[in-house]
Amino acid sequence: MEESKRGPLLTTIAILFAIVAISDILKPLKLEGTTTGLVFFGVRQSGTANAILGPMLGLILLAYAAGIWMMRRYAMVVGWIYAIYVAINLILFVMRNPPAQTQGEMIFGIVYMILALTITFGTAIILTRRREQLA
Repeated sequence: MEESKRGPLLTTIAILFAIVAISDILKPLKLEGTTTGLVFFGVRQSGTANAILGPMLGLILLAYAAGIWMMRRYAMVVGWIYAIYVAINLILFVMRNPPAQTQGEMIFGIVYMILALTITFGTAIILTRRREQLA
């Protein structure tokens, strides 16, 4: 019954946010390589900051994914806050870091930005449009 209320799109989005949450929680373990670190307000974190901020953001995203999964009203608020954070984070990252050196890096960066903004703002919009169905 809950899935029909949530629908396949929000079900998929909730699962994807849970995966991103787990990735952020594991950032301090540097499983993706030595330069792995959470990007927080445009700055890639390392050391203690990464060990604190990565899991903290991961737990917030896990709560967001659970809110989407259970169709809770707080998910709409978290969705908008997270979407705005992602937009600010992307802008600051581009401003604080050197431009892409290769065409491949540039294409990856553009695709990443489009997907990040589309998914985060799109989810917030979907939740807002369905706010009457949120408990």
